[in-house]
Amino acid sequence: MSNNPTRQHLLGTWKLIAAVREEISSGTKTEFLGPNPVGYINYGADGRMLVLTVASGRRKPTGAKATSAEVEALFRSMTSYGGTYSIDGNEITHHVDVSWNQSWTGTDQKRVARFEGNRVYLSTPPSLDPITGTMSMRTMTWEKLG
Repeated sequence: MSNNPTRQHLLGTWKLIAAVREEISSGTKTEFLGPNPVGYINYGADGRMLVLTVASGRRKPTGAKATSAEVEALFRSMTSYGGTYSIDGNEITHHVDVSWNQSWTGTDQKRVARFEGNRVYLSTPPSLDPITGTMSMRTMTWEKLG
């Protein structure tokens, strides 16, 4: 695994640039985290990965303690998980052992990587979107830091 060119290119920290959902039935594309999402993904040489993404325009709770509606809005506008990763050609599999959404814990999340300069495009295969429940393909564009 250490001599894998995809792995060598992937190592390090990447900043989220865009997140686009393409619905399978209609082909409709939407920026599912808004026009200016924030997030980071890190692939370590030790074989572990971590990711945290949040939508643009998130609102702080109005009081010292968030209301149930505020908590739900914050939860629904983020993803975060970690685990190990493996690579097969240009397919990266995240083996999730901790997650913001317990239904992802213990699952394998597959991504297809396409590198272009200092960017990587990570796309899901057509699958159920964890937020909307619709069949879609999600592509996240990441830019290498450093």
